[in-house]
Amino acid sequence: VSYKRDITTLGRGGSDTSAVALAAALSAERCEIYSDVDGVYTSDPNIIKDAKHLPEISYQQIQEMAEAGAKVLNAQAVQFVKDAKIALYARSTFKPGRETVIKEIPTGDRSGVLAVVYEKEIIRIFVNNPGKIDWVIEYFEKHQIPIKEFQFSGLGAGSGYKCSFITSLSNVHNWERDKEILINKLRHEIYINENLSTLSIIGEGFNRNSNILKETLNLLGENQIEIFGIGTTSFRISILVERDLLEQAVKVCHQHWIK
Repeated sequence: VSYKRDITTLGRGGSDTSAVALAAALSAERCEIYSDVDGVYTSDPNIIKDAKHLPEISYQQIQEMAEAGAKVLNAQAVQFVKDAKIALYARSTFKPGRETVIKEIPTGDRSGVLAVVYEKEIIRIFVNNPGKIDWVIEYFEKHQIPIKEFQFSGLGAGSGYKCSFITSLSNVHNWERDKEILINKLRHEIYINENLSTLSIIGEGFNRNSNILKETLNLLGENQIEIFGIGTTSFRISILVERDLLEQAVKVCHQHWIK
């Protein structure tokens, strides 16, 4: 049942969520998830052929990877095990032997870059009219379209767009319909960029100094990869880049950061 008391499905990643919810309800010490991969890697092996297997990773880091678009465990499932302090084992059904253990790792035990992940189809929306922002947010909520990286500017009239946010195309059931409704409602007061992707650097200690951020921006600049936006947490640096240059951005960052 949803928070509005509507009967609903668990949605994408529902099998992971079901497994860990049951483990939490049973007060289990561990939960094992079997799939077609033998755990978590430093990047997508389809792009990075020498991506490294990660024997263990913290709840926070795997959750940031999932939120950043990596095809790993469901972010909601990770939140369940994190709250219940249950160790999560990611294993392969077909190739036993290796695994990734997701568990509580004290903050500060590690620092630096752990993985480079991405989300390919990102939509960025700018709204110029402050009076329409509530309507836009309500529209996205009504259609269950998650909003990320919401930014608001209190600048005066005539100084540009008042807010911007991004959403993943994978979370939108009928984007062409939604886009038409938004444009018809806001007309010239909305701008939509549909040609972006998100490159995310995952690790720890990003809030202690800006060295990794500065070095990553310089690296992308040296490779003529334009930056359209930046979002950061203690465990993640996310950078908006052109979709056509995403694969190049992932490769240069993985080669630079993953030793």
